[in-house]
Formats: sequence, C-alpha cells, structure tokens
Amino acid sequence: MGALGHYLEREGIPTAQISLIREQTAAIRPPRALWVPFMLGRPFGTPGEAGFQRRVLLALLSLFERPHGPLLEDFPEDAPADQAGPGSFACPVSFAGSDLQDRGLADLLRDEIRQLSSWYELARRRRGGRSTVGVFGDTVDAAVAYLTSFLDGQASPPAGISAGTAIKRACDDIRTYYFEAVAAQPGNLSSAAIEQWFWRDTAAARALFAVRDLCLASDDPSLKPLGKLGLIPRAVLERLQP
Repeated sequence: MGALGHYLEREGIPTAQISLIREQTAAIRPPRALWVPFMLGRPFGTPGEAGFQRRVLLALLSLFERPHGPLLEDFPEDAPADQAGPGSFACPVSFAGSDLQDRGLADLLRDEIRQLSSWYELARRRRGGRSTVGVFGDTVDAAVAYLTSFLDGQASPPAGISAGTAIKRACDDIRTYYFEAVAAQPGNLSSAAIEQWFWRDTAAARALFAVRDLCLASDDPSLKPLGKLGLIPRAVLERLQP
C-alpha cells in the first residue's frame, strides 16, 4: 500500500494508510502512515468498539493536516479487550509439564507447533484452505527456524529486508498459527480468552519475550523500536512482566 500511495500522490491524490508492520512501512516511507499496535487482520482494533475505531480513523485522517511527508506516526492506544463470549476456554492440547530447563525453549516451541498442527489444519480447511500464516515464509516451520536462530545469535535476515522486519514477520506467523489453531476447537471462544491463554501458558509467548529482550539490547536500528512497540502488547507487558 505504501508503494501505491507514492503512485497516487504523483497523480495529485493525497493518501494515508494504516500500518500493522512498522518496520516495513518505515522502509517504504509512504506519504502518510499511522502505525497501530493491533493484531494482524484488525487494522481498526477490536470488532464492535465503534468509539475506539473512530479515534483510530480520526488519527489517520489528521495526517492530511500536515504540510508535507513522508510521515509515520504511532497510534498511542492498544485495542480494547474483547468481551468474553459464551463457553469456557480449554486448550485443545495440553502443554502442562513443559520444563524449560530440561528441554530448552526451542524444543518446547517446536513441540507445541507439532501438537497444534491438527487443529491448525482443521481451521484452514474450514476457511477453504486459507490462512493468514505466511508473511515470513511458506510454513510456520520457517518462522520457527528463523526465530530460534535469532535467539541463538545466528540469524541472517532474508535478502532485501531488515532484521527487524524479518523477526516481526516470523513472530507474527507463529502467533497467528497458535490463534488460528486454538480457535478451531469446539465452543465460542473470545479472542480475549485466546490471547490470555497464549501469553500465559505457551512456550511461544516465552520465546517472544526472549526475542523482545534481545531487540531492546540490540544496537540495530530496526530491532530496538521493535522491542519497544512491536512484539508484546502494552496491556500484556503491564499484566505479566514483573
């Protein structure tokens, strides 16, 4: 969308866009962009929150008041939590007993991916073979391999993108895989319940926190902002971090 914005602006049509992947937008330098810290697929935040969505839209439209660009601004709020729907939450697989010291974070992550695979495939079949996993590579395994190599200090980003963009895409693929898989279980699960399960009970969440720590400690200009803004929702940090 950023490249399209440049084309339209050359034709005299002002443009503004919402960004869900900040590093990619920063590289393209579109005329006007608003980065939002929301999950992929929800550029205006939580469904049904009209007042909040209006604030996002007004923040986007306010960019047209600026005399010139390129502009990239950060939306200052997290999306409201969904109201819990009917039905109780139960993880479709059991991750109980995972011992980080005995097995290692990378092994636990790969094991969780394997245990969730049948639920993920069910979710994909229900969507006619579609999935939003795939912003980093063809499969979630590619994202897991890159993330674990990053944690080991051996990652090299694919050609043409920054280290920050690569790790953000890999983390998004892993998180999306979990969300799609667990949503396939019977019952009417709220996204708030799924997010709580993910951030509290999975090795994937521990891996994302470990990635965040490395990003914050890095001198790479594409990684440090990612650690501050792009990996863990502020509400999760406030709730779970010591």
